[in-house]
Amino acid sequence: MTGYNIAMDQKINKLIDFVDNLVRKIIRKIAIFLNWSSHEKITPKMITLCGVALHFIVAWFIISNHLVLAAILLVIFGLFDTLDGELARLQKSDSAAGSLLDATTDRFKEVILYSAIAYYFVHHHKSNFAVWAVMACGFSICVSYVRAKGEATYLGLDKNTRNISRLFKAGLLRFEVRMLILVIGLLINELTWAVVIIAVLSLYTAINRLISISTKLNHDQA
Repeated sequence: MTGYNIAMDQKINKLIDFVDNLVRKIIRKIAIFLNWSSHEKITPKMITLCGVALHFIVAWFIISNHLVLAAILLVIFGLFDTLDGELARLQKSDSAAGSLLDATTDRFKEVILYSAIAYYFVHHHKSNFAVWAVMACGFSICVSYVRAKGEATYLGLDKNTRNISRLFKAGLLRFEVRMLILVIGLLINELTWAVVIIAVLSLYTAINRLISISTKLNHDQA
């Protein structure tokens, strides 16, 4: 069963990576144009912080029950996650501090979105699902926390994380997939099922990632 889960996760991650690389090629061209037109005055940090601020607009549309518009804007604003990275590489300004800011602001975005969704459920007499929105938010953050803590622990063993970066990113519900499910839920007006799926699969992903990283750590310490 474990072998099946690993194989399934690997196939899904390969598909995600393929789509991610395709999107990056398009965003890279946008980054080149943006960098040229602004004479390098627009920095990756500006893009990152702007992306967070714009998610408040998405949250407002969710609260206002303009779900399709919220989905469209979430896709557009979500591209900022790729744009800041491409711009950083283009300007040769990518750094550990930039990576920290990017990872942290992604968590801010999730809290903003799920808070708006919880409010939406309460306001539309679906209070029971507000709890699922809270769980979706919490378990999503757990997925990212396990990776971050795993990397920190592995570095503490004087190991090179580059060789096992895929292990730290392993699992079914990466950030991109969680956002995709949320977008689909908004588009088809099925936020209830979207948050349930995200909550359940995020919990599964966090546990699966914890087991994988723990196994690797125990093996390397043996």
